[in-house]
Amino acid sequence: MLTLEGFSITWNYIELFLQGMVCTVSISFFTVLFGFILALPLALVRISKVKPFNYISTAYTEIFRTTPMLVQLFLVYFVLFGNIHLPAFKLFGFIRFERFVPGVIALSLNSAAYLSEIIRAGIQSIDKGQTEAARSLGMSPALTLKAIILPQAIKNILPAIGNEFVTIIKESSICYTIGVQEIMYAVNATKGATYRIAEPLIIATAVYFCLTFPTSKLISHFEKRMKRADI
Repeated sequence: MLTLEGFSITWNYIELFLQGMVCTVSISFFTVLFGFILALPLALVRISKVKPFNYISTAYTEIFRTTPMLVQLFLVYFVLFGNIHLPAFKLFGFIRFERFVPGVIALSLNSAAYLSEIIRAGIQSIDKGQTEAARSLGMSPALTLKAIILPQAIKNILPAIGNEFVTIIKESSICYTIGVQEIMYAVNATKGATYRIAEPLIIATAVYFCLTFPTSKLISHFEKRMKRADI
């Protein structure tokens, strides 16, 4: 049951939610960054004519898109890092590094599968005539991709990458299951200390809204400006 007293009690733990917000944004930033770095070669291999690499890229994408993220997170944390002892220090004074890293890696591996499809679609959306024109000028396939195709493709997919960032902000909540101090971790800690659940959840909802809504509007703004610039 919601009460003003419940909100007053929960407010005493607002610092946990602020720390959780910092942790959530950090997870999301590194996830999209590392996910993009992995997704780019995956996308290039996916559209290549080398069949074995093409099959491997396709298998990776399908596996990570069709299995639960919670399972992927547990595999990374308990299996991959089960016998690896990471340095036990705290980022920003409160984020446990040995839990933060597996969380970022698991989310990055998952995000890469989706980003690779976005990048692949962006590359394939570029008119093939530009590639043919570049080749007629004596440009190598690698130079054509680097100087002509990729810059245009990345410009076209920037809004989609931004939307992936918003998605990761929400999906990063799953990391609380391995003890990462993000927003839902703050909810759980507050619930344990106050025996209140409704108020912490509402505060968490407000924090997520404050993170995702302005970001979504900012992405939409830049997308409209890019469309006007192309006219």
